[in-house]
Amino acid sequence: MKRKSKYPTSDPYTAPKASKSSPFNYTSIAIIAGVFILGIGVGIGFSSTATFTPENVASRDFIDRAAPNPELCVQYGASAMVMDTRVYVTLNPFNVYVSQPNMRPGCVLRSNNWSILEQRNLVTSDQVRDCKNRMNTFGYTGALEGTPDIRCIYQNDGAKNFFLNQPGAGPAAPETNKF
Repeated sequence: MKRKSKYPTSDPYTAPKASKSSPFNYTSIAIIAGVFILGIGVGIGFSSTATFTPENVASRDFIDRAAPNPELCVQYGASAMVMDTRVYVTLNPFNVYVSQPNMRPGCVLRSNNWSILEQRNLVTSDQVRDCKNRMNTFGYTGALEGTPDIRCIYQNDGAKNFFLNQPGAGPAAPETNKF
């Protein structure tokens, strides 16, 4: 008579199995995934707002700080990026040539704040009258204490702002629509 052992080794289904534990369980996988997603979010947020060099103009705050007379500009108008370029048009043959643009920080004043320029004798009453008659406003580059380049500028609404037509973008504040 054959003796039956408690754990037969010939039957693989009844033999005790050694348990293999994985170095990653569900909790550690969830923690690693959370850290990964958080790292991506922080990286995107940091790279889109960090302005360490002038080549990275990623925020309105950077443009506001770079404007001439930044406190005055933000209080009485809006900071701007001014682009100076020349356009050459030939008629025979018809061609259009554009020069390399020159970018500078600038400021656009609201029309009800022109008195700042008049008080500092930077514009004459004739210049103010002419600019007002054409329903324009003043913009400048360079500090007002020095020799600023002040021009009567026209707000061009012909191109429209396609950023405002995006889903989820609310209407602009009324005081920022018109100068």
